[in-house]
Amino acid sequence: MQDIFLEYKVFIVFLHVISAVVWVGGMIAMRYAAHSSFLEIESPQKRLERIAHALKRLFAIVLPFVIILIVTAVFMIKGYGLSQSDFSPLSHAKEGIWTLMFLNLTVMIFRRNRGERFLNEGNMVGAKNQLELIGKIMVPLNIVLGIVAIFLGTYLSSTI
Repeated sequence: MQDIFLEYKVFIVFLHVISAVVWVGGMIAMRYAAHSSFLEIESPQKRLERIAHALKRLFAIVLPFVIILIVTAVFMIKGYGLSQSDFSPLSHAKEGIWTLMFLNLTVMIFRRNRGERFLNEGNMVGAKNQLELIGKIMVPLNIVLGIVAIFLGTYLSSTI
């Protein structure tokens, strides 16, 4: 694995960085640009439908990048030998943050799907309960965690 990393280092690091940018940047755009626009929709049903649709598209866009991020992280940890270095705790912290973010994303996808199902059944309260937590807590949490992980990655890359 280290040989592959050394041969394709620039490409692997680029994919890793662009994946983090797309994932975290997509969440920032959704939360701070689109979210306020959704609140302008007067019909609660239409608002929830638009939110569910936008989240579906966001998750479809970021999921491949999340997978790329995980795969490239493994190559980088092995390629740089971070597990056996003084930077091991830092690299494991970063790995833990991305893992937590992935788990949070997985829960968001399930909540969105459940919210859409409630919408299709006409259960507006159930749909709102499922979707509201995503925008108010889960996405902002992943944004903060993502920014911290990007900072740790920047620190690691500048010291290796």
